[in-house]
Amino acid sequence: MLKEIADLGFDHAELSHGIRIPLVPGILKAVEDGVIRIGTTHNFCPLPTGINSAAPNVFEPSSLDYREHDQWLRYTKRSIDFAAQVRARVVVCHLGSVEFFWFNPAHRVESCLKARPDLVPAEDKAYQELLRKALAKLRKRMPRYWERTKQSIGEVLEHAKAKGVTLGFENREAFDELPLDDDYEAFLAGYPVDAPVGYWHDTGHAHLKQRMGLLEHRAHLTRMAPRLVGFHLHDVSPEGRDHQAIGDGQIDFGMVREFWRPEHLLTIELSPRLDVEGVLRSKAKVESLLG
Repeated sequence: MLKEIADLGFDHAELSHGIRIPLVPGILKAVEDGVIRIGTTHNFCPLPTGINSAAPNVFEPSSLDYREHDQWLRYTKRSIDFAAQVRARVVVCHLGSVEFFWFNPAHRVESCLKARPDLVPAEDKAYQELLRKALAKLRKRMPRYWERTKQSIGEVLEHAKAKGVTLGFENREAFDELPLDDDYEAFLAGYPVDAPVGYWHDTGHAHLKQRMGLLEHRAHLTRMAPRLVGFHLHDVSPEGRDHQAIGDGQIDFGMVREFWRPEHLLTIELSPRLDVEGVLRSKAKVESLLG
């Protein structure tokens, strides 16, 4: 797997949340043999015991169930250990979601957008009212889940610091996932600058949130720039499919490039349905943007 990536011209790779335990010996050998270097891993990596497909949210730090909470702690610490073992700098993490037993407000927002693909959120008063009510319901139910997330992070911070690994908190694409985009800046500002945490920006997720009227991509990146540690780079088609080849969709990567710094990690994160030409085209596009 890693040799194939290296043969495409990459000298670093991210190990995703789809790495099964049987792959670990080969990964360790590839790293030790210098086939490729690992820049980042994605929680959970390797996958929890008994899970055989990508499952970044199989356990959530926001869960109020103590058993799920314990499992999140266990496997997040194991992910941190593995990241240190392969000499990765960052573990990309999801931060949970708000659970609704009935009437999740996300469903009405998503149904509206699906029924009206040409909708322009900022110009549609009915949609803005729907969004306002949905956000109010989300914020009303959110506090217990958000406090649990922050508690969970606090329980792994010292472990990450001891291992020399940074936790990169990724912006999410779903309406009910945490943290809400407007809360991200204050959330990270609550940690000292030397804490092993940072903001991980996913271009596709930000674009999808912009389509929903929940953020403006450039403004969000401007606010988060002081705590940025890296990027997932992928494009979004006019139909809203993400993880497309870079340059094939709607994202303004010329704008995104303005926020790249030498210390940042850039990961091209593409759909497995793309062919090799799409991977190489994306690589060439990023290299041209880097100059």
